Amino acid sequence: MNKTKLILILIIVVTTIVTCINPIYPHEQFLQHAGTVLLLIPLLIDARKNCMPMSAFVGIVLFTLLHVIGARYIYSYVPYKEWCTAIGIVDADFFQDPRNHFDRLVHFSFGITLFPYFLYLCRNLFHQKPLTAVLMAWLMIQTGSMIYELFEWTLTIVMTSEEADFYNGQQGDMWDAQKDMALAMLGSTIMLVYYLGKYKLLIKRFVKY
Repeated sequence: MNKTKLILILIIVVTTIVTCINPIYPHEQFLQHAGTVLLLIPLLIDARKNCMPMSAFVGIVLFTLLHVIGARYIYSYVPYKEWCTAIGIVDADFFQDPRNHFDRLVHFSFGITLFPYFLYLCRNLFHQKPLTAVLMAWLMIQTGSMIYELFEWTLTIVMTSEEADFYNGQQGDMWDAQKDMALAMLGSTIMLVYYLGKYKLLIKRFVKY
């Protein structure tokens, strides 16, 4: 077992427990943590096997921590504006938009932080060539983003409108799903360009030898 990976998993567990103390929105937070459990599964499996590269492992950890914080405040009410003001990063007049954009950050981070994990799956599980793996990882991000938005849409059917609004965090934006998917695509495209750059370096190295 990799000790560093175990410590990272422990950080997630402790953070989750702390954020569940005196929950502000207990029912909605419980639903949000279904996603936390799903994110922990590959981490727990890899903690024993230690096959996943650290970049992929850390990416999942960072995304999970963002999600755990978002779950505490059901995304729509994460007080990041107050936090930034309190520690002096910006002054009180910096944030003009009344909308809470923490969910936007998480969707953007989905494209960045989970890209290495999907790339790892394509390279090691499906044994794809580097260029194919990079493109497939990019497509997997878009597919995952779309499936999640369809899941949120399904909730609007099976839940009351108030409960669905709390969970989905649309905050009255009718284009929320499209913007979320666009941000995930932006994040993954940044990673696509990064890994394509690495791939070109590999090509040059192969040609050289």
